[in-house]
Amino acid sequence: SGVLSHPLQFCLLGALLAPIRVLLAFIVLFLLWPFAWLQVAGLSEEQLQEPITGWRKTVCHNGVLGLSRLLFFLLGFLRIRVRGQRASRLQAPVLVAAPHSTFFDPIVLLPCDLPKVVSRAENLSVPVIGALLRFNQAILVSRHDPASRRRVVEEVRRRATSGGKWPQVLFFPEGTCSNKKALLKFKPGAFIAGVPVQPVLIRYPNSLDTTSWAWRGPGVLQVLWLTASQPCSIVDVEFLPVYHPSPEESRDPTLYANNVQRVMAQALGIPATECEFVGSLPVIVVGRLKVALEPQLWELGKVLRKAGLSPGYVDAGAEPGRSRMISQEEFARQLQLSDPQTVAGAFGYFQQDTKGLVDFRDVALALAALDGGRSLEELTRLAFELFAEEQAEGPNRLLCKDGFGTILHLLLGSPRPAAAALHAELCQAGPSRGLSLCQFQNFSLHDPLYGKLFSTYLRPPHTSRGTSQTPKASSPGSPTALANGTVQAPKQKGD
Repeated sequence: SGVLSHPLQFCLLGALLAPIRVLLAFIVLFLLWPFAWLQVAGLSEEQLQEPITGWRKTVCHNGVLGLSRLLFFLLGFLRIRVRGQRASRLQAPVLVAAPHSTFFDPIVLLPCDLPKVVSRAENLSVPVIGALLRFNQAILVSRHDPASRRRVVEEVRRRATSGGKWPQVLFFPEGTCSNKKALLKFKPGAFIAGVPVQPVLIRYPNSLDTTSWAWRGPGVLQVLWLTASQPCSIVDVEFLPVYHPSPEESRDPTLYANNVQRVMAQALGIPATECEFVGSLPVIVVGRLKVALEPQLWELGKVLRKAGLSPGYVDAGAEPGRSRMISQEEFARQLQLSDPQTVAGAFGYFQQDTKGLVDFRDVALALAALDGGRSLEELTRLAFELFAEEQAEGPNRLLCKDGFGTILHLLLGSPRPAAAALHAELCQAGPSRGLSLCQFQNFSLHDPLYGKLFSTYLRPPHTSRGTSQTPKASSPGSPTALANGTVQAPKQKGD
């Protein structure tokens, strides 16, 4: 890798090596298809509910294993160094691999002898990949079917408690990719069965990091091309001792997941964090609430200031307690924006209904927060006035679940289900189904935890209008420092 220190040499290697390697790797990928198809050809759905044995298992398993190793070899992974000893399926029915940092991580399946995996059902329609998932008898989860997750939990438990009948199941418990600087919060799916698990560590000890594929940074093609341009890439796979859960951990998958996460983080020498992803949004846990690691409100401010717009000069004109839906064209006129790309980017930050319209109250509150000319008390009062609802009985207006969720989503980037649960908890203290202005401001300004959260997020990171600076994640009062007391969240590649 020392030759890569010279940019010209690196470019020459990329021009020569990468096209040949990628082409050959795709040829091998398509050669995998007949072996994957042959293993399940002619078998009914009922037969596929049991592990495949006999000649199909021997021929097809070894064929896919050999071609998969050749595929990664052609992409430049000339060495897979294995440390530790893989446990048997009886000793550890479940394998958990971390950190999950790249689409190259399935290379860990090779020293694990192709264990079963969990994948999105939508991947079945992808050419070749779908055939490989059927070959693997993967456990499939659909994001569009609410009952799917329950069936996946039952299937994981059935296989994990089969007494060695099924091969091991491998999970990436982080659920998405980060940049290897810290472990994201482990999801409990791998730990629901309450059986022993074996942690598996993945490292890429190369002088140049070309493999990381996080929510920010190089895209798929760039990562593929850069990695294929390296003369030699190395991956280390380390099997840690089997983790046997305590009775308490067996009953509580979240506790089990957190403890295994800490063990793996310690072995890797990196922090274990509370940061996780909701869809494509990185969030952290603060008390009973999930909030965005970097609120979209801040990104919206950067877009508007780049366009030369000062939010304080926009006449909001939103009516308190009454929605007014506007189109993208009216949004552009209201904000005096002319560049189509800027308009589309800014408009996309707001939730749209089925007709593609947004509530102008959302826009008004976001602009008021970005302006910075109001005190926190004035800003929270405005938020309440915009979204509080008139009550059929009595003169008071109350902030109900939907309005509360909208405010927290706009200002803190909090997913709406998390905000709804917190709203229900806050309303338990009183007889009504909503919050008064006093209750809302007590929560947002004076609560020891949430008040500090609002004061951090409602002061976007800009020193003056027109200039900006990125806040340090570890600085006092920063979002990550608030997460459950103080765990530093992972900084993604490209931040």
